[in-house]
Amino acid sequence: MQVINEPSAAPEELKETFERQGYCHIRGLFNEEEVEDIKTHFEEIHSNGPVKGYFEPVPESEAGGDVLKVYPRFVHPHRFTEKAKNYMLHPKVEAVLRELLGTQPLALQSMYYYKPPGALGQAMHQDNLYLMVEPGTCIAAWTAIDDADAKNGGMAVVPKTDDMDIVCPGLADKTKSFTGHLVKAPKGKRAVIPNMKAGDTLFFNGSLIHGSGPNRSKDRWRRSFIGHYAPDYSEKLARFYFPVLDFEGNEVTKAVNKDGGPCGTEWDAPH
Repeated sequence: MQVINEPSAAPEELKETFERQGYCHIRGLFNEEEVEDIKTHFEEIHSNGPVKGYFEPVPESEAGGDVLKVYPRFVHPHRFTEKAKNYMLHPKVEAVLRELLGTQPLALQSMYYYKPPGALGQAMHQDNLYLMVEPGTCIAAWTAIDDADAKNGGMAVVPKTDDMDIVCPGLADKTKSFTGHLVKAPKGKRAVIPNMKAGDTLFFNGSLIHGSGPNRSKDRWRRSFIGHYAPDYSEKLARFYFPVLDFEGNEVTKAVNKDGGPCGTEWDAPH
């Protein structure tokens, strides 16, 4: 994978960059105080124990050496804490999404990854296989809570794969990925890893191939806060992502996508 360290796009260039590459990298969307606030909040959540069905850490003595059992990802924290909800619906995120989508965004999901040293990565995949947003696609806002690069398992993206159809995944290498699905980059295209500072945010299209490698550092975490969104004209999506919210926090009525997408079954994975 090629490592890149690109400058942040100016506001007027965001949409052009996003449409050309399938993603854009915004430097410092969240400031140092906000990053620390998010980090501290999720450390407190971890200390307070599991949220059944959404966040189920186990004591280190029961993890069998698997750090992701001690620090698993938290899926949908916005359903349980007001702070997580407020960051998912943050006005700065909304402003960028409106620029990229050209319409009002809706919020579908939040996630928090702890990813301590030694943690496995997540094999390359496409988000809209799971969210099944139609028409159109979903869009992710992936915020680095720690500096993120190739060494500690930073986010990798395959530019210009946003116009691809959704591909039925193959099997991932379970020695490198904690998830089992893998979508390979098309011939002639390769993944790049933006060097991200804490507070930077990657926005990327739901068809864009992306993922991450293991955290191979000895002492650097790679925490991240993620939101998934859709344009307001979307009509249906997978059941796992209900209730849908507008940026005032109100529930919005949408239909459940039951056709299972191109792979013939509904993929019940929290991506």
